[in-house]
Amino acid sequence: MSQPQLPRRELLMNTTAALGAAALGAAALVGGPTTASAAAPNRPADEPFGYCLNTSTIREQKIGIVAELELAAKTGYHAVEPWIRELDEYAAAGNSLKDLGKRISDLGLTIESAIGFPEWIVDDDARRKAGLEEAKRCMDIMAQIGGKRIAAPPVGAQKVTGMNLFAAADRYRALLELSDQTGVIAEVEVWGHSQTLGRLGEAVFVAVESGHPKACLLPDVYHIFKGGSDFNGLKLINGAAIPVFHLNDYPATPSRAEQTDADRVYPGDGVAPLKQIFTDLYAAGFRGYFSLELFNRTYWQQPADVVVRTGLEKMRAAVRAAFAS
Repeated sequence: MSQPQLPRRELLMNTTAALGAAALGAAALVGGPTTASAAAPNRPADEPFGYCLNTSTIREQKIGIVAELELAAKTGYHAVEPWIRELDEYAAAGNSLKDLGKRISDLGLTIESAIGFPEWIVDDDARRKAGLEEAKRCMDIMAQIGGKRIAAPPVGAQKVTGMNLFAAADRYRALLELSDQTGVIAEVEVWGHSQTLGRLGEAVFVAVESGHPKACLLPDVYHIFKGGSDFNGLKLINGAAIPVFHLNDYPATPSRAEQTDADRVYPGDGVAPLKQIFTDLYAAGFRGYFSLELFNRTYWQQPADVVVRTGLEKMRAAVRAAFAS
């Protein structure tokens, strides 16, 4: 039986209540902290997290997925987070995705996540059915290259106000049932510019209420800020429920309302409370991957190797500064 439609204010009250449950229940979402610990490689004390390159960061250099992978490996990243459109272009050119997966493994990289845009959350039944078919297609692509997860942002519902979050949770569970078939896990992604899942608490609510043991979150520094959530909310989430966290920073100006994706800057070059974010995540059990996701047009005009190297240096420096005695 479907849940009744609730006004946004009541939904947000329910979301707040769900945050408390998340502190106790999020471990069940991904199998508990030991799952994350077992998956993480041995790391030095001053480098407790993995570092991943989201290929949007050098999207406009247009060097191609193979060159992006090789550059990430050469620079010292542990993982890459590609966009499905890149993989589609690679396959459309007659290349083998399975061969690409072998290349990824040979380079010593993993594919911890990928970015796709299936309409899994929308109210329209026909669109949602097509969205699930697209999600399965994306998961199948990821499985061929050895990828582990795929983002699940609220595509198609960005302008929808007052969405029933119980319904959204049911739809996320349906997405995760596809994950059970493909082995590629869907991560609820926070989109701060969206009216749906624009706040951290809403994403947590959907993950918890899905009731699926593989439910997990994909937060983002910029999007948490953009959506108006407080970073203190991260303290309430078991870090094992966050396998990947999009890392970036945001400037003091323009205002929150005026900022866009293009305003994101390297970690440490903005005003985000990164020390608090890193230490709170660590205390909560996060040992996953920070994925550098930027859309900065100034960076796009620079050589890809410069941006990739600078991004990794900035991430590492920000993390080490946060844990310096």
